[in-house]
Amino acid sequence: MQKANISPQRDQVLIEINDLLSNHGFETSNIYDRSCFDMVARKEFELLLLKILINIDGFTGSQAEEIKKVADTFLASPLVVGIKSKNEYLEEDVIYERHGIPVIARETLRNMVVDDIYPEVFADRGGYYVQIDGEIIKQVRETQNISRKDLADKAHVSKETIYKYERGMVRAFPETAMMLESILNMKITLSVNLLSVPEVEKRADVRDTNTPKPELSVENQTTLQNLGFGVISTNRTPFDALAKKESTGKLTKKDSTVITNLEKNRNQQMLKRMALNVKDLSGITGTDAVFLLEDKKPLKCIEGVPVVYNWEIKEMEHSKEFLKLVRERRDCN
Repeated sequence: MQKANISPQRDQVLIEINDLLSNHGFETSNIYDRSCFDMVARKEFELLLLKILINIDGFTGSQAEEIKKVADTFLASPLVVGIKSKNEYLEEDVIYERHGIPVIARETLRNMVVDDIYPEVFADRGGYYVQIDGEIIKQVRETQNISRKDLADKAHVSKETIYKYERGMVRAFPETAMMLESILNMKITLSVNLLSVPEVEKRADVRDTNTPKPELSVENQTTLQNLGFGVISTNRTPFDALAKKESTGKLTKKDSTVITNLEKNRNQQMLKRMALNVKDLSGITGTDAVFLLEDKKPLKCIEGVPVVYNWEIKEMEHSKEFLKLVRERRDCN
């Protein structure tokens, strides 16, 4: 793990989390300074994109959107690990949420990684909630010949609420869930495996439909898109853009993802520093990394990261040619 320039307290938390993951079968990345995510960790099919914060209220919507884009492309699970919100410490085995990304305490992460104990309780503005298995409720209720009204009366909720529980339309208060479990003599609450491979929705492609970012030139976008890549530009990441082969179905092959770094008139020393993080991230995520340079130079790779020139891409007709060249030039130093 390569350390970044971060506060001493957060530095200690990062080291603790890195040690926790490393000691339990995860391969961990460097710590990426000034990035929307701090580190990446992999264990077999589990790939985590982690942001570590002392106070989770400092997590912004723009950071969340950037993390979501990267996590979606890598098929990773985004996760924020925090210490407190305002002056209150985060509770163990409770899932918080900020801008659509789950947030947990360090102890919750440890319970999942070490003991395979996953949280069931969600914290929201209205209090604490649990997700319940509506199919189990309906099945057991009908087996025991209990009407919705009778079950509702015993659990001190409305008949409509029981209907919504069975349809998975609403979450329940923990106290209500416990009462239902006592009545039905059956566990009905669902735990949440935040480490599992996320489901990816079917889409036409992964091209960024937001306003084009100025740091990704039209030429670079066009050359990659002509080869059948969807291009996603990023702001606060160790790379400049992501390129993924467009698909008409579910995205399941991570080996078609390419981490690109554009020259942007950077000097050789800067490119070498960037290459270390890009190569590290490429190794953890199982993807290809590449520098796209505009001018013809006597370079085939930088610190083990392949270099491809725009004039070479223009002569290609298919993404397979591009990926083949990238892999031929890998580790050519």
